[in-house]
Amino acid sequence: MQTATRILIISALLCTATICQASAMEESLQSPLKPPAAAQRKYPRIVLYSVSWCPHCKAAKEYLTRNNIPFLNRDVEVDDDAMDDLTKKYKSQGVPVIVIGNDEVILKGFDQQKFEKAVKDMQKKN
Repeated sequence: MQTATRILIISALLCTATICQASAMEESLQSPLKPPAAAQRKYPRIVLYSVSWCPHCKAAKEYLTRNNIPFLNRDVEVDDDAMDDLTKKYKSQGVPVIVIGNDEVILKGFDQQKFEKAVKDMQKKN
């Protein structure tokens, strides 16, 4: 009886350890919610106007996250102020729209090369 109990306890511990390890691995694949201060200083302010279901918005978010580029995501379907900015201030009916700096650069759509060039140009100015 004691041997069966020990085996059961050991099995439960191994199962728990495996689940904890898998959870830790999942968390490590995500970028930090607050990027390091060096990354924040390296990039100008970046605001992404998006919606959750848009594949181009998803590509932009994944690119920015994967490259540890700090950005503010504004989902225009759930944020009325963001929708007003998108349509009135930036004169766009589509997403994604990426605003770099203090409205110095407005990119409609996501093109990695155009984004990188715009960021480099902004970094040269500062």
